[in-house]
Amino acid sequence: MRARYPLTTVPSEAAEFEDDIRRAFQDLGKSVGTESLIGECMPAVDVYESDDAVEIVVDVPGVDPSAIRVLARRDTVLILGEKAARRARAESSFRLVEREFGRFVRTVRVLRACDTSRGRAELADGELRITLPKIVDRRGHTVRIPITLSRTRA
Repeated sequence: MRARYPLTTVPSEAAEFEDDIRRAFQDLGKSVGTESLIGECMPAVDVYESDDAVEIVVDVPGVDPSAIRVLARRDTVLILGEKAARRARAESSFRLVEREFGRFVRTVRVLRACDTSRGRAELADGELRITLPKIVDRRGHTVRIPITLSRTRA
């Protein structure tokens, strides 16, 4: 059975990335207060694991790639951005609004050793796909460490 990945963004996890979140939103041209660190909307996230990689898929239909940032630190991937509100057309008005909009911040703790420096993110058909190649886990394997002969010091 594969491990389950925790996806809930809680204030303590957001606080861990507080400076990164502030810088990313500033980069996006938005200011952020302490109350917005966990986001105003919450796009759905799926996490898949294969033998070679961990893949994180985030539903972000209608979000421009320039409005999204993906950051990784240690075992956590931070996905943040902003989904713009839809505008009513001149000839109509909204009667029901269920689709979320606003800032979002999602964190995913990756439970396998991954090479985040080789990670890549791709946005297509309203899905952001983040692929993190796994690193071969060497724990539990016997590794022979060679011994070199050095001269004794007098």
